[in-house]
Amino acid sequence: MEVLDLLEIESEVSLPKRYSQLSVEEMAARVKEIKAKFGNRLFIPGHHYQKDEVIQFSDARGDSLKLARICSQMPEAEFIVFCGVHFMAETADMLTKPGQKVILPDLRAGCSMADMADIDQTETGWKKMQEIWGDTILPLTYVNSTAAIKGFVGKHGGATVTSSNAKKMLEWAFTQKERILFLPDQHLGRNTAYDLGIPLEQMAVWAPLEERFEYAGDFEDVKVILWKGHCSVHEKFNINHIQNLRDKEPDTKILVHPECTYDVVQASDLNGSTSFIIETIEQAEPGTRWAIGTEMNLVNRLAAENPDKEVISLNPFLCPCLTMNRIDLPHLLWSLEKLEQGEVVNQITVSQDVKEYAVLALEQMLKRS
Repeated sequence: MEVLDLLEIESEVSLPKRYSQLSVEEMAARVKEIKAKFGNRLFIPGHHYQKDEVIQFSDARGDSLKLARICSQMPEAEFIVFCGVHFMAETADMLTKPGQKVILPDLRAGCSMADMADIDQTETGWKKMQEIWGDTILPLTYVNSTAAIKGFVGKHGGATVTSSNAKKMLEWAFTQKERILFLPDQHLGRNTAYDLGIPLEQMAVWAPLEERFEYAGDFEDVKVILWKGHCSVHEKFNINHIQNLRDKEPDTKILVHPECTYDVVQASDLNGSTSFIIETIEQAEPGTRWAIGTEMNLVNRLAAENPDKEVISLNPFLCPCLTMNRIDLPHLLWSLEKLEQGEVVNQITVSQDVKEYAVLALEQMLKRS
């Protein structure tokens, strides 16, 4: 089910008004009480981009790869209340055992990047690519994609990737086929392929809305086909932010996520996954100054947890990820109180036909990571 479809049923699962009348302290106390009551039957994974009011209750904090692994290793958890976004909850459902129930506290917590590649668009684009290049393409998809796209990739022998393992997975993919289709984030695909030595001239962009390629060269030279998708947060960092910082604070190190545009990544001092960003700041020398190009909740948390360094956002006017922030304390409490009452709300399930191939794509990644 696509996120836009979920919005249509929002009225069926909307938050009762009484939660707006509770204090933060009251809600926090109730969450703690319910967690203690359920014990090992309840597991709450939390993505790094979640609000502090939510992440404080997570049983595990991590990026997509870490949380995917953990969820696959939690057979005792009857209920997994996922504090993240829809595609992450789908992954948890696919990797857990039958009978375990995955819950997303707010169904509106989606991912704009994942929505930029639906299965119909992908089938259409794939047909065109086959006409041009034949059976020379292996599809890879960023985990920030729907279960249906993961299933498509698995069906065609490909794999999922994360920002942590994208380079390793592309290296593997090129041992399988001559060309790679990278969905749905063009920037992670471009930055990773370039790091592997593939020139920009050998990367074509497929624009699904126009059903055409953005490429002026000879198609025979193409090694990487990039889906025209992006992260709405990471595209808000630009080269002017870097130039202004270099002029005003030349001693500040610039560290960005590879979902940023190619020019921003090339102009930064370092780039890497969410885990890499966290580890770099934690291991940095006291007194150093850092400007981070990633989601604002994480940047603020890094600043708070590393007071011996100066940590700021590369874009001081950046807002947190809007869909990630749909998961808040009231929605978390509501979903837990429903469980306490014996009712499962907002359960995320993936159909068996999609799951069969999507799990293949996930397993290809997990066994190489």
